[in-house]
Amino acid sequence: MLKIPRWQLDPQQISVETGTMSDKPRPIRLADPVQYLKGIGPVRAEALAEAGIHTVDDLLHFLPRKYLDRRELTRISDLKIGDQVTVVGQVTGKGVRQLKRRKIFQVTINDGSGLLHCVWFRGGDWIKDRFETGDRVAVHGKIEFYRQLQMIHPDFDHLDSEEDPLNTGKIVPLYPGSASLKSTGLESRSLRRVFHGIWDRLEQIADFLPEPLRDDCGLLHLNEALRQVHNPVDTDSSQSALYRLKFENHFFLQLLMALRRRALAVLPGRKFPERGEITEQIYRGLPFRLTTAQIRVMRELRSDFNSGQMMNRLLQGDVGSGKTVVALLAAAIVIRAKAQVAVLAPTEILAEQHYRSFKALSSQVHISMALLTGSTPKKERLSILAGLKSGDLSMVIGTHAIIQEDVGFKDLALIIVDEQHRFGVLQRGKLVGKGVYPHVLAMTATPIPRTLAITYHGDMDVSLLDEMPADRAPVSTSVIEAAQLEQAYGLIRSEVRQGHQCFIVYPVIEDNESSDLKAAESGFRLLDRKIFPDLQVSYLHGRMNAAEKDRVMQAVQSGRTPILVSTTVIEVGIDVPQATVMLVENAERFGLTQLHQLRGRIGRSSFPGRCLLVKRGGGDESAERLKILERTSDGFEIADEDLKLRGPGEMFGARQHGYDPKLGDLVQDGPIIRAARQAAFDLVRNDPQLQQGEHRALRQVFMHRYEQELDFLKIH
Repeated sequence: MLKIPRWQLDPQQISVETGTMSDKPRPIRLADPVQYLKGIGPVRAEALAEAGIHTVDDLLHFLPRKYLDRRELTRISDLKIGDQVTVVGQVTGKGVRQLKRRKIFQVTINDGSGLLHCVWFRGGDWIKDRFETGDRVAVHGKIEFYRQLQMIHPDFDHLDSEEDPLNTGKIVPLYPGSASLKSTGLESRSLRRVFHGIWDRLEQIADFLPEPLRDDCGLLHLNEALRQVHNPVDTDSSQSALYRLKFENHFFLQLLMALRRRALAVLPGRKFPERGEITEQIYRGLPFRLTTAQIRVMRELRSDFNSGQMMNRLLQGDVGSGKTVVALLAAAIVIRAKAQVAVLAPTEILAEQHYRSFKALSSQVHISMALLTGSTPKKERLSILAGLKSGDLSMVIGTHAIIQEDVGFKDLALIIVDEQHRFGVLQRGKLVGKGVYPHVLAMTATPIPRTLAITYHGDMDVSLLDEMPADRAPVSTSVIEAAQLEQAYGLIRSEVRQGHQCFIVYPVIEDNESSDLKAAESGFRLLDRKIFPDLQVSYLHGRMNAAEKDRVMQAVQSGRTPILVSTTVIEVGIDVPQATVMLVENAERFGLTQLHQLRGRIGRSSFPGRCLLVKRGGGDESAERLKILERTSDGFEIADEDLKLRGPGEMFGARQHGYDPKLGDLVQDGPIIRAARQAAFDLVRNDPQLQQGEHRALRQVFMHRYEQELDFLKIH
């Protein structure tokens, strides 16, 4: 007798008591590995694992990307070219046809009103044995015409099969695909078969959302939602199921936001009631007047400083709106009280820019400040660490280097985080832990649509700088082709003759960094040696060491370098008032928000700016996308368009560990997000520890999903 290795047996048929095979399979449980489901096996399980699917629960949350309605049948005599239809008929012929360059497999179907030809390419080796003359079948696809009515690679069902048809007479789900899934044949059709085999054996799924919450928000029970999302009886049921699962995804993230807000609200915050003479002197020495928006935001910050609670505020302002001045004035209030301030920036270039700006703006007062980055020499670094611990240093500005364990403070009272979306919660948390309930002011120059703001920054109060300084000149934007570069270079030469400076930016995309850098370097050599041989042209990129970067930036800041060729390291933080031209190569490769940020590097004085976007590919779609920048300089409008085009993942990177961005559509989900937010904040208001009996299952699931983000929530 052939002995089957135990690891090849279906564990659902092994009796726990005796270890022998049972005739009756045990129920499928959510925690079961997908490998042992009928139709999966080890090879397909490995492909699913690459998509993050390991258990039955994971598989049930692998949701359809869309649905096809196949409840209505169409007679062949009524077919119209271009229609997506379902046709039922009898196979009256089949065979392989030789065309000039390839073979095709063709099946002819007759429904009594006419003939329809179904065609598969690649000679039909994989499908020719699936049909026999006389079979009754249903086919689904788009009607095309090439000498005759036909469907190319249609989906199909054998209606004489003992197995219930999975693809005919119902709403049919289509699932996301990937190369690894397709390589194992695990596409929508086979996935539907896998799900079909689960339902009769799947244990009843308990719902962790309490019944009163489900009733108030009109949500299906989880068990019903998971069944209906994969096997809907009609369009309404699929939409109700998706709403429930989307709501759940947004709800847990909003629950995290509500718990963070509560955790911060109960923490005592240092009071700084006096504006103080340092702030007054900086304010009086500014070479410009604050905008109404800047004055409003300063009042909001002073209110936080007087509240007795720990501040957690996001300062959102378009490029050039004056966030740096507001941050310095807030820091001066804290420094006047003999407390310390830390400014965290994502890159050395941005940290250095802040250091120079703060130094210049506070030149009339003495604020002891230091710059600390990964490139700071050891001896200087040790001196800075000593100054922070003794309190001799009032402010440190730096990169991730200020988060290191050996960096300590005497009295850290305010943390300013620039471009805060580039830092994880844990990184910010480490810096917060270096003080005693320090106030946190996060800043971003990336305009954030409202749904993104409450999704990713929903635990923060938001201040908005929605007004530009009066002395800023307008920047006009033009999309140009490579053939127009000669004119563009002429414009640059003309601006340089007038004493102005210019940026020329090349894309460096992470996935293709090496070849992109080579392209940028060759572009720099061409510009330096052939296009502008008589002008000083410098080159800046992210792989340069700190000394090289500093040397290049000093030459640019001083005006000695009129033309800077760069990668996107200048996207934020570079302040060169004399810069009037920004030329972006291969603009079609950038996101709109990133291009808007780059454009913000010019027009930072009374001189008008020109932004030239060189389009070298991408077709009509890219051209239409780039025209948005020609049309508007409103950062929020641009961010909304970018969100629609690229999604939040590409705009802002990976976020919360327990949140599934594939399930949330932040363009369309505004009403769901607001409902989920209201429910989450109401629940935390009534049960801050999630200890009530009806909330215990919810608490357990939440803590599992967000286990990496619970350090300071105090609900363990």
